[in-house]
Amino acid sequence: MATVPLISDEAASAEVLAVFDDIRSVRGTDYINNFWRALANDPPLLKATWERLKQVMGPGELDPLTKEMIYVAVSIANGCEYCTHSHTAAARAKGMTPEMHGELLAVIAMASQTNALATALQVETDEVFRGE
Repeated sequence: MATVPLISDEAASAEVLAVFDDIRSVRGTDYINNFWRALANDPPLLKATWERLKQVMGPGELDPLTKEMIYVAVSIANGCEYCTHSHTAAARAKGMTPEMHGELLAVIAMASQTNALATALQVETDEVFRGE
């Protein structure tokens, strides 16, 4: 259960409705998910988050599926159930196969294990990895 009310279209201010309308337009859907409805309690935060998300997840050097898979990995690492589910769904919609999902989870698990080991052992970073 959210710690704030989920703002319906009927209860939304004009500022919030403008963001909701942009989300609908950009995503080609009528659905506004609970994350955006919760953020709508703070209209400036809603707008800023949506604008930044459009920029980061929009066209760039990384393809859309790769961006979603990275989002899934970070969401798992941060323990965000909501983001893990929503971005897994988005990755599947962008072409992630069950086999790709399995490999993604294996990489996340491997990185978690080796990160923990390197941290526990306090292994000094090799100079060749530090860059210039």
